[in-house]
Amino acid sequence: MKRRIFCMMVLIGGLSAVAVPARSQDKPANNLAIVHEKLKADKKLIVSKYMELTESEATKFWPVYEEYQKDLDKLNGRLLSLLQSYAAEQRNNTLDDAKAKKLLDDWIALDQDEAKHRKAYAPKVLQALPAKKAARYLQIENEFRTMIRYDLATTVPLVQ
Repeated sequence: MKRRIFCMMVLIGGLSAVAVPARSQDKPANNLAIVHEKLKADKKLIVSKYMELTESEATKFWPVYEEYQKDLDKLNGRLLSLLQSYAAEQRNNTLDDAKAKKLLDDWIALDQDEAKHRKAYAPKVLQALPAKKAARYLQIENEFRTMIRYDLATTVPLVQ
């Protein structure tokens, strides 16, 4: 049961990073920002619950976590931009081979940058935490990433 709740929270939280908002005229533009902040807080609560940090570990870990999330937000912003570009091309039926190649190149570059991000932060997490807890945190982050990618794979239409 805990696992299902975790997966649902991961999915909901992850989607906030890449979801394209549907704006309505009766809702203020900042509602999405409020929801995004709530989901980021929920993710932090989930990480906190599963990490079981001592006070000393928490003091070292949370600044690394915040830095990791800040950089991750930049990567998620690139993913959102890529998805929005793809959606616009699909919606306007203007995706030609050159644009598809550009989107593919951007997607591969993003994947490579995400791998560099994880590799760059692993030593920082290891410096803040014992190896088993560092591995647990990076595993939790990987589960978040996997859930986001799974949802995108099931919802983003294939190139036509």
